[in-house]
Amino acid sequence: MRAAIRRAWPWLRVLLGAAILAVLVWRLGTGAFVAGLRAAVDPLAMLAALGIGLVTTVLSAARWQVVARRIGLTLPLGTAVADVYRATFLNTVLPGGVLGDVHRAVHHGRESGDVGRGVRAVVLERVAGQVMPIVVGLAVLATRPSLLAVVVPDAARGPGAALVAALVTLAAVLVGVVFAARRGRRVAGRLRRAVSTAVADTRAGLLSLDTWPELLLLSTAALLAHLGLFLVAARTAGSDAPVSQLLPLLMLALLAMSLPLNIGGWGPREGMAAVAFAAAGLGATQGVTVAVVYGGLTFVSTLPGVAVLAARLVAPQARRLLAHRVARPRAAGLQVQFEQHVLAHGDAANRRA
Repeated sequence: MRAAIRRAWPWLRVLLGAAILAVLVWRLGTGAFVAGLRAAVDPLAMLAALGIGLVTTVLSAARWQVVARRIGLTLPLGTAVADVYRATFLNTVLPGGVLGDVHRAVHHGRESGDVGRGVRAVVLERVAGQVMPIVVGLAVLATRPSLLAVVVPDAARGPGAALVAALVTLAAVLVGVVFAARRGRRVAGRLRRAVSTAVADTRAGLLSLDTWPELLLLSTAALLAHLGLFLVAARTAGSDAPVSQLLPLLMLALLAMSLPLNIGGWGPREGMAAVAFAAAGLGATQGVTVAVVYGGLTFVSTLPGVAVLAARLVAPQARRLLAHRVARPRAAGLQVQFEQHVLAHGDAANRRA
């Protein structure tokens, strides 16, 4: 049963993201999506997206490098930038929004000789990158009762709901403990070793005093860059609302992007933007249009990843071709030397005869 759920989960995520988009089209029509896609094809906005994308990519690569170095892996910044570009492009064009990160995690692990630690480095880097949007997004909800009332229904904010959530959490923990206890000592030993390694890497790569201040600074700068791109998208979409009014709404849209229910990033972002803009009196249609423009500009910002992909695909073939061309003259030279050697020995034999 668990294996079936695990296999079906990637498709369920895509279906849920598609369902959110379908509901938006049903309620608002296709006009907001078409207007957003048209507005995204703006030369100045696209140049801004490429520039901001370079900034966010370098910041993410530096964050990854910090984590990898702290847990004992080598990762040059140039390699990290190229891998992050490739990963963000794949995240954008492939369903689920995480396959690019999976690829860079496994690839770096294989290159480093430790796949498990390579995967943990990427996971910890992504966790560090999500902390700031989540914290700031929750702060926005806490300080904006009107937005909180729309995003979180009254029934989910009462003491009864909190008690139910606590009981469900406690029950889940108890079930997990009982299940783990019944798995046997050997499995428990493997689990303890895996957990111990993961905890040690988390402490070194994320929580140590030598690490988290640097990660916090990089993540804050990356968040500001993402908000900057969202502001570019809002202005490109025609919104003239003050920046002070737009920033909380855009922050909630960024927070929604952390939900693993999307199609290359599309779905929750548009849904949250529609809800937040409507709650702020700017209209759900404008919220969707801004989110669509942001999605288009985000795609543009990842296009250097295409060059990285092409270079990585062509490089092995070029190396093989170069090696073949170098080997051919060498082989020809050896053949000439062999023939000269044979002729010389033949002449010497004839003279002796």
